[in-house]
Amino acid sequence: MKKILLSLFLLLIIFFPKNAFASEFFSTESNAIYTIQNTGRTNVRFNNSLINKSGDSYASSYTLVVGFKNLENIQASDGEGPIGVEKTENDRGTELKLRFNQRVVGKDQKLNFSISFDTFEVAQSQGRIWEVNIPGLSDSNDFDKFSSSVIVPQSLGSPVYIKPDIKRVATSSSNTVVFDKKDLGNSGISMAYGDYQVYRFNLRYQLENANLFPVRTEIALPPSTNYQNVSIDDILPKPTDVVVDRDGNWLAQFSLKSRERIEVNVLGNAQVYLNPKPQEVKSEDLSEYLKPTKYWQTNDPKIQRHAKELKTPEAIYNYTLKTLKYDFQRVKKGQVRLGALDALNKPDSAVCLEFSDLFIALSRAAGIPAREVNGFAYTANSSERPLSLIKDVLHAWPEYYDSKRRAWIMVDPTWGNTTNGVDYFKTLDFDHFAFVIRGIDSQYPIPAGGYKFAGNESVKNVEVSLERTYKKTPVNISLKPLFNKKYTAGLSIEGVVIVENNNGEMFDEGILTASSQILTPKKPFHLIENIPPFGKKEVVLSFNKTPFLTNRTDNIKISLGSKEDDVKIKVSPIFLNYYLILGGVLIGIFTITSIIVAKKLRRLHLSRQRE
Repeated sequence: MKKILLSLFLLLIIFFPKNAFASEFFSTESNAIYTIQNTGRTNVRFNNSLINKSGDSYASSYTLVVGFKNLENIQASDGEGPIGVEKTENDRGTELKLRFNQRVVGKDQKLNFSISFDTFEVAQSQGRIWEVNIPGLSDSNDFDKFSSSVIVPQSLGSPVYIKPDIKRVATSSSNTVVFDKKDLGNSGISMAYGDYQVYRFNLRYQLENANLFPVRTEIALPPSTNYQNVSIDDILPKPTDVVVDRDGNWLAQFSLKSRERIEVNVLGNAQVYLNPKPQEVKSEDLSEYLKPTKYWQTNDPKIQRHAKELKTPEAIYNYTLKTLKYDFQRVKKGQVRLGALDALNKPDSAVCLEFSDLFIALSRAAGIPAREVNGFAYTANSSERPLSLIKDVLHAWPEYYDSKRRAWIMVDPTWGNTTNGVDYFKTLDFDHFAFVIRGIDSQYPIPAGGYKFAGNESVKNVEVSLERTYKKTPVNISLKPLFNKKYTAGLSIEGVVIVENNNGEMFDEGILTASSQILTPKKPFHLIENIPPFGKKEVVLSFNKTPFLTNRTDNIKISLGSKEDDVKIKVSPIFLNYYLILGGVLIGIFTITSIIVAKKLRRLHLSRQRE
């Protein structure tokens, strides 16, 4: 009779080959139960069965590899009682080896056994969100039957997303979600509970002017997007202005003197949502996101060929995560960005930039507007969800424009690859906080963390934490009217109003009006929109001509929402203004003439005295 050592691998974070010899003699059934407590502690229990397919074989041991470390309360048993467990930790997680008490011999005979442990690595409460993350199977074909049940406290409510997407959610007090082998395949499980996530940030930007003349420079602040609201508490020192570029980035501008060095400190918080808000984009603006760039070689024949075959964003996403392989060693050694074409030529040496570049290039070549997002991505497991911009813990992912949903849709093929197929296409998560958007230019703007003095490359300038409360700043708009004191009747009257946003949130829109007793505005109102925090907008106010004989002092009242200001002007006929000017000239001539005559008379008087 043969003695077979059966080793199967469950819930891995990386692939392992199937044990063909074992499956030839045994079939395997497994039911995994994850019971999560309010503290985050999770009891994991595997109820397994080995069915003997041969009459002269039996299993003496079983090896289980789980993608978790720091396991507690490890227990195992078969039909004859407790089983000793050998535990070994490695870079894959934890290997658990069991030696059975029972020897089940005979065809179709079944050996039932269980193993359980506690871990805090399945569920985490961070900020406002509870997340459940369970790594996927190494190979679902190793199991004839497999199911997973996730039981969470009823106090968490309903999950806002479940990956893979299923509908079988129990409504009992245990709040159980059940997955079977068909649901999972090799994919892991990801679930979330909560409404939105809050990130608090402290960012430092080191700026230097090495020139002998003054320069103007700019930094990119985390912007509000259709996935996030951002509130800036403070910027020190204050910028001269903050502007919005065509991608929606907030660019704070500074003037630096010759040889000047400054460190800009930006404090604030962000509110990140799961689902995007609609965002109408004009067709002429979307065409900018179809153009080739240095790293998005949409005109290359190889890119074009794949784009014609793939056609849709989902097909491009799946192709990208299956074609490229994440290179963890390249992250540690530092990286030179390859771009889309070189990523195709070197598919085994990709990091998040290459996953993003390939998705964007293929999408643009297929006529789908796409661009890159750089920012902070929260992860509790860097082997499953790695961060490639490692020095300041940044990440890159793409987004495409969905004309039916009228929104930019963020996806993450990098994490889809490294989590063994967890869906980051249909639903993203609360873990992606955008710092910059790159669409017009594949290299600019530079995100926070990329502004450092020479020699300070290893200094950490990005600090991000998770919070429960999003703190908004109150609206604080100021109006600064700039008009001449005097205007000529019968001519157009024009002035400027500077609208300043003095608080830390985007001023989305408002109606600016101007009124006067004697002046009629050429435009009844002006739509003021998209003024970023600490930014300003200049509005030109023009009024129709007044009658030629108008001679009045008037107040121009300017309003924007509840904010009001006014400016006093004088409108008078041209001849009055002419006589005033002429009178001034005549007085000046008379004064100068009087001085000259007085000097000549004095000289004459002195001359006569000498005689």
